[in-house]
Amino acid sequence: MSDKNKALFSDFPPVSAEQWMERVTADLKGADFDKKLVWNNLTGINFQPSYSIESKITKLQNTGQNSQSLVNYRSIAVCCAKSGNDSALKAIEEGINGIIFQLITIVPVEELLNGIDLNKISVSFKLFNNTVSFTTNLVAFAKGKNLKGYIDTNLISSYVTTGSLNENLIDVTAELVTLTKDFPNFKVITISGTEYLDSGANQVQEIAYTLSSLVFLIEKIADKGISVQDIFDNLNFNLAIGLEYFIEIGKFRAFNNLLAEVAAKYGVIDFSNTITAKTSIWSKSVTDAETNLLRCTTEAMAAILGNVDGVLIDPYDKEFKKPSDFSSRIAGNITTILKEESYFGKVSNPVDGSYYIEEVSSKIAEKALELFKAIEAEGGFYTAFENEKIQQQIAEIRLKKLKLISQRRTPMVGINKYPNLMETVDATLLSAGAIANPKVLTPRRASLEIEAIRKTTEEFVLATKKRPIVELSSYGNLTMRKARAAFAYDFIGVSGYNVLQEKSFESAEKAAELSAKSDSSVVVMCSSDEDYNETALAFVKTFRALNSTKVLLIAGAPTNMDELSEAGLDGCVNLRSDVIATISSIQSKVQKTIKS
Repeated sequence: MSDKNKALFSDFPPVSAEQWMERVTADLKGADFDKKLVWNNLTGINFQPSYSIESKITKLQNTGQNSQSLVNYRSIAVCCAKSGNDSALKAIEEGINGIIFQLITIVPVEELLNGIDLNKISVSFKLFNNTVSFTTNLVAFAKGKNLKGYIDTNLISSYVTTGSLNENLIDVTAELVTLTKDFPNFKVITISGTEYLDSGANQVQEIAYTLSSLVFLIEKIADKGISVQDIFDNLNFNLAIGLEYFIEIGKFRAFNNLLAEVAAKYGVIDFSNTITAKTSIWSKSVTDAETNLLRCTTEAMAAILGNVDGVLIDPYDKEFKKPSDFSSRIAGNITTILKEESYFGKVSNPVDGSYYIEEVSSKIAEKALELFKAIEAEGGFYTAFENEKIQQQIAEIRLKKLKLISQRRTPMVGINKYPNLMETVDATLLSAGAIANPKVLTPRRASLEIEAIRKTTEEFVLATKKRPIVELSSYGNLTMRKARAAFAYDFIGVSGYNVLQEKSFESAEKAAELSAKSDSSVVVMCSSDEDYNETALAFVKTFRALNSTKVLLIAGAPTNMDELSEAGLDGCVNLRSDVIATISSIQSKVQKTIKS
């Protein structure tokens, strides 16, 4: 056989799982395999570092189909028919093929949809009142056309965020099913799961609670004379997209699988629903906001590969101001580029058969089904929410997530790692911290507590006209002092202080003398553990003899911390440091010093 026809990688012998483990065990040099290489996700699932043909993988059925007619949605708040129509036509001209109209007040349907080809463009409506009369007019207007999209009455969204269930919307929903029976591609029962993920839930919880709320609604709507088949054919699910790329792909696939199982329990085998995925609020930031574009891109990719029917990408600046025309256009372009240039949605189910993703999907489905059954066994969705069981379970995961972020074990660019020190942020845009009502869900950004740190700095700068300066005072071992200075620069930069580039000194004594006399408010000692053992105490004593008010820190974890603290060291920054606690402590002393 010629080289041209040789199988790819045929020159390399296959490696068995046993051989791989032997090599990895040797390379770990006694370190714990599970701690070093197994990913422990907050869903309670452990993911192995390697999969091969020897791995026993369960392939899920009914995971959905990659949508070639993927809907690229844009949300438009409508104050009047003319402005709503103008915004919609502009969006369509920019390549958007799905519009979500948010209607606070009812406007004439024919004016709102004037010039929009309903055979090509999906139109969806978030309605807050007069839902039946609007839908009646919509059905009359769309007669003879292939109406596509959905209606969202905020039934579940409103309940989980306010704690009040509007029973009248059950009757409204039943009437909507009857009104739109001639439009199979238009869904009128929207169930939202975005509030769970955006309140800090994990993916397993989002699936389980969403499906549990579905069962709750099926029982309610069926009592109004609507068949279960019609209910399933009218379903649209709004799900959030988080940052854990492969987990999110698996989440959507697992959701489709479990939805089919739930339907089968009701005797429904063949049905038509839609899933609309929305970029999450939880993952977005106010600081270094352009990074949100990268987050949105990753999230959109995960959702499309997970087989959703439509994607709604929020503009990158939506969290802190009214989105501009530019940010709205860029948000829409993300999905367009993924569809047309990256071929997402043009290749049928590209992730099927991937051992890792199949494993992720099946494990998420297994865990979600377990949680779903537990909720149903205890009385179902409504009982669990009224008893605050769902809220408590989400709060538990949220606190774990926030702890990982504060410890920088979950890196978020521009938030807890790699802050943009050239950026100035208006204090009014930053959060003062989260205020949680344990009885309901409150969608929020994960960064709120860290934003509160930055807000404290910006308000202080506004009041004093002085931005505190941080000096990185290094000496000794070149490699270690550079590494620790870089770490401290990144760590303290989250505060919004003016962190200067590293200053290298020929000795610890010189570093202590000059940094004590400088204009900085915070000094961070940077060197190696060996140098610290020999000179750190002398550094602190020399520094404190010249300056008793500055904040003095050390980068690393010296063994004689108690002795250094007694001599006047204020603390340390290292991999174990909590960014919120550490910087809050620094701010407290700096503010007292500068004000005095």
